[in-house]
Amino acid sequence: MATSTIGRVAKALLAPALALGATVGLASAPASAAVWNTCDQWGNTTLNGYTLYNNIWGSGAGSQCVWANSGTNWGVHADHPNTGGIKSYPNAKKVINKPITSLTSLTSSYNVTVPASGAYNTSYDIWDTDYDYEIMLWVNKTGPVGPLGTSQGNVTLGGHTWTVYKGTNGANEVFSFIRTSNSGSGTVNILPILKWIKDTKHWFGNETIGDVQFGYEITSSSGGLDFTTNSLTISGS
Repeated sequence: MATSTIGRVAKALLAPALALGATVGLASAPASAAVWNTCDQWGNTTLNGYTLYNNIWGSGAGSQCVWANSGTNWGVHADHPNTGGIKSYPNAKKVINKPITSLTSLTSSYNVTVPASGAYNTSYDIWDTDYDYEIMLWVNKTGPVGPLGTSQGNVTLGGHTWTVYKGTNGANEVFSFIRTSNSGSGTVNILPILKWIKDTKHWFGNETIGDVQFGYEITSSSGGLDFTTNSLTISGS
């Protein structure tokens, strides 16, 4: 969405400098939070090479808490009202910091448990180091949510078939790959997707890939819904 990209970038950059005392809402993290949990709006921590963000950035948000047993096993309890506009993008991030042509592989595996109601997507959010380009990979979606831009047709890449959307929010270009059917688990070979954008479509050049994020872009979760990342790996070389 047009505001979502700006919000996620701005809040991600500002979060480390902000005091983490402000709590949004009254939700509580589950008892399974063996290592870390927070209900702070910009709460974040680093666990075994992954940075976790609660990241409640949208207007009109309700309450949300994130818990983690590790950087690759974590979850969210969110109670956002049934109104339009993205409220949050709780995520786990791994930093790659390599040009596309220097990468020999970039892959990720995921296994999630997500609610049958609400409005959200489960997605990767991949950025170049200058934040000029955003590549979103939606592996599942529920409710009235949709990508920014116009459809460019379907393509099979990285082990999945996607409908591709291309757009801009005024601050950066956005390329969204929406999986043609919902998936709760799988492996994504990310590098061929980046090379397709670069070499086949020529939508960007040899960008240096910075953040690879994985999380839940939540528009509404009225009554309180749980999103669980059972396992996650992101690896690049």
